Amino acid sequence: MRYLVLIVLLVSVGGGAYIYFNLPATTAVAATAVVAGDVAPDFQLEDTKGNRVSLSALRGKVVMVNFWATWCPPCKEELPSMEKLNKIMAGEDFVMLAINIEEDGRSVVPTFLKNYPHDFTVLYDDKGTVRQQYGVYRVPESFIIRKDGTVDKKVIGAIDWASQKTIAYFKELVKG
Repeated sequence: MRYLVLIVLLVSVGGGAYIYFNLPATTAVAATAVVAGDVAPDFQLEDTKGNRVSLSALRGKVVMVNFWATWCPPCKEELPSMEKLNKIMAGEDFVMLAINIEEDGRSVVPTFLKNYPHDFTVLYDDKGTVRQQYGVYRVPESFIIRKDGTVDKKVIGAIDWASQKTIAYFKELVKG
């Protein structure tokens, strides 16, 4: 009986310690998460062609920044509507950036893109730096950035980016 009590006590203490030491990271992410009205943190990441892309170089354009992963079903679900929105907004002051958050993104993304081809820019955040800057903890998570560099909206989860309402929203943002 003593051993059973001891085992239960050790499991409880161990579980409590695990939860305690993992809570601050979650709280820190939530506390530093970028929200509407914030200036979008600048970043510089490499795209699938080896080019460096920085957010600050896109000032003067509306930018959609989407954090995603190849293993994420909702991310795959929204890709066709993202591609459609990107085509509709072609020629406008609009840029779509899809930031892959996987540590092994450089090895898994090329194969993924063969199965899910599209024209918008894909960037690698394999070190998680930009993900952390933005406080992203779920995917997909998107930030709509105005021409002046402030975040207009934050969208958590997949949506239909090609709906009439969403297209009208982006057209209005581009007008300024």
